[in-house]
Amino acid sequence: MNKGLKEIITNSAQETIELGKKMADKISSGQIICLSGDLGSGKTTFSQGFLRGLGVEGALTSPTFVVMKQYGLKDNTSNLKNVYHIDTYRVESEDVLNLGWEELINDKKNIILVEWPEKIKNIIPEGVIWLDFIWLDNDRRKISFSGDIF
Repeated sequence: MNKGLKEIITNSAQETIELGKKMADKISSGQIICLSGDLGSGKTTFSQGFLRGLGVEGALTSPTFVVMKQYGLKDNTSNLKNVYHIDTYRVESEDVLNLGWEELINDKKNIILVEWPEKIKNIIPEGVIWLDFIWLDNDRRKISFSGDIF
C-alpha cells in the first residue's frame, strides 16, 4: 500500500452503498470523484449510495450506454445544483469534451462522478478525489483512497 493510501473493506453491496452515502455527507461542491476498478468491483453500487446520500430519487442505473446522466438537486443547503454521473467505458476524451466537460468541471455548483476515469485521464484536472475499487469475492470489495474523505 502506498504511503498515505487508506483502504476500506465492504462486506456487502449494502455496505458499499452506505459508504457512498457517508461520502455524500462530507462532499463539497465543485468536486470531481473518480471511481476506478474492474467490472463488478462496486463503482456503480457506490455511486447509487452517493446519489441517494445527496437526495437523488428514482431509478439509479449506470450511465454505461448513455455516457452521462444529470441529476438536479433541489432541497439542499450545500449550494449544489447538479450531480453528473459519467461512465467513460465506451468513449474517449474527445467524446467527453464534446459533452461540455470543461463547463461541467468549472461550475462549482456541480459534483461529477466519473466511472472508468483512466480512459480520460488526460482531461481530468488535478485535485480530484480518486477511489480504486477491487473485487475480493462475491460480496467483499476493497476501496482504496487518499485523504480524509470518509
